[in-house]
Amino acid sequence: MSNLSALVVAHNEEAILDDCLTRLSFADEIVLVADRCTDETVVIAKRHNAKIIEGAWEIEGVRRSVGIEACSCLWILEVDADEWIETDLAEEITITVEKNQNDFFFTPIHNYVYGRYVRHGWMAALAPDLRGSLFRKGTKTWGMERVHPNISFLGTRGADLIGGVRHNFAKDISTLMQRFNRNTSLGAEDMASREDDRRTKTMARKVLSRFWKCYVTRKGYKEGALGFIISFLSALYPLVAHLKTREINARAEMMPTPE
Repeated sequence: MSNLSALVVAHNEEAILDDCLTRLSFADEIVLVADRCTDETVVIAKRHNAKIIEGAWEIEGVRRSVGIEACSCLWILEVDADEWIETDLAEEITITVEKNQNDFFFTPIHNYVYGRYVRHGWMAALAPDLRGSLFRKGTKTWGMERVHPNISFLGTRGADLIGGVRHNFAKDISTLMQRFNRNTSLGAEDMASREDDRRTKTMARKVLSRFWKCYVTRKGYKEGALGFIISFLSALYPLVAHLKTREINARAEMMPTPE
């Protein structure tokens, strides 16, 4: 059995996929899950000799699990299409896998906005800065949430890797806002499906405390105006998701009851 599979899940990522896959050449195999792709994503993956699984999945945890099952190596490295594994981290991963100690490892995530590394102010709801990307097959389980699913591991956690994954998070402010809108909408669907009953006043009160945590405690102020925007969006995230949940529930109540 080979050592390392690199797993990428993609949906119409022709504009960025080649840059991602080129940096995964150090892996023994590349597995690409093509989720409802209608562009050149699959063609690009074939150029990199990737093992390709095509299909349609609504839940992130399901498509991730399909990809994990398709990996044939002992170790798996999960990478998103908008992420780059630079040379120093690739070397660190290779050494870690060869040592074959522990069962899973977390990697720092370096979030970039319009080509600038933004170190401060993030909360996981908007963009995580640490993730369990490297793991022995069979030790990682994905939850069924639509956005930022819960994840569980079996076995022992090794020391966090030093090198960071470059996450090309947003090319401009508009893209940042689009991600915020998408994630809060998916989060609202999760909340509606589990009949979340939190109150608007409770959610609104959290905005100031979350902003303080991002902008002051997590030093978002060091990033200037961009840090203010990131802190503000992170603070608003649960409130906006909650309000969207109420919209979903209201629409459901207005639907006619089947006879």
